Amino acid sequence: MNHEIEGQPTVMHVRCLDRLPEQAYRQVLELLADLSPVVQALPPTCALVELKGALRYHGTDARHLGEMLRVRAISRLGIDVRVGIGSTTTVAATASTQITGLGGVLAVPPEETAGWLGPLPVEALHGIGPRQAASLRDYGIHTVGLLAAVSPATVQRLLGKKAGRLAADRARGIDPRPVVPRTLPASAAVRHRFPHHTLDGATVRTALLDLVVRLGLLLRHRGQAAQALTLTLTFAGGTTWEKTRRLPEASAHDEDLRTLAYRLMDAAGLQRARVIGITLRGQDLISADQVATQISLDQARESRLIAEQTLDRIRAKFGPNAVGPAATAPFHRAS
Repeated sequence: MNHEIEGQPTVMHVRCLDRLPEQAYRQVLELLADLSPVVQALPPTCALVELKGALRYHGTDARHLGEMLRVRAISRLGIDVRVGIGSTTTVAATASTQITGLGGVLAVPPEETAGWLGPLPVEALHGIGPRQAASLRDYGIHTVGLLAAVSPATVQRLLGKKAGRLAADRARGIDPRPVVPRTLPASAAVRHRFPHHTLDGATVRTALLDLVVRLGLLLRHRGQAAQALTLTLTFAGGTTWEKTRRLPEASAHDEDLRTLAYRLMDAAGLQRARVIGITLRGQDLISADQVATQISLDQARESRLIAEQTLDRIRAKFGPNAVGPAATAPFHRAS
């Protein structure tokens, strides 16, 4: 979807230079809300802004709005930002990473999109991960312009059907995603409370696996991915144990969440503890759009991810409890 008004690019991608505390990030979002009512948070450091109505309201051009935002962020909050503006989310997000010098704002007019994208290295295109870029380079595709010139069918053979289609479209400046007003929560939690104190490891294992599936489904429904997991165990008498570990890569997939959840449970070293409750929390959530779709040579993993998508569709149609996890394997022990 091209967001244009009188030749103006109307999607703004704002990138904070440093990882901000949550409160500071929320202050940046409040500044953006002063510019436009349509702000999509992309924590922990980015956001999208739809400028179509803002251009009419403020009676100025997109670049001036970006410059005005930077001045306000620096003067009021002491926070520097980089502002990319384009006719699509991909163009705006790519622009925000290509800013050099002191200006801090890069606006790409719609009629110049192809010419601006063309010379960029292929890995500069928003959404292209390192492995995807390496595969494209191995094929001789070094720039976004070359990627746009290659047939979509060829790109799909190199990167996979979905990832290849997206890469081919975005290299041509095609991106139908709208800016959706959204302030994403920083975490998501699922809980299980046992009706009685339990010493049974198999019962605890089953409850933990159910929480993994519920958390993964919640994150995928929200369009988010977790960068860390926190496991909290509540014992008889009210005492608790809690530990947090980061995922190797942000994810909302059951397999990745399950592996880390098992390691957290291993770290608890449960023996004869009487457990009465479990809480599994996804931390440092980011938009799933920020997680690059990487190529995987693990066919078994690819099959599991396809099965996960199928189960999500079944649950969406028949309810979240239509399909449940099977917990028969013992806990994986972290090496």
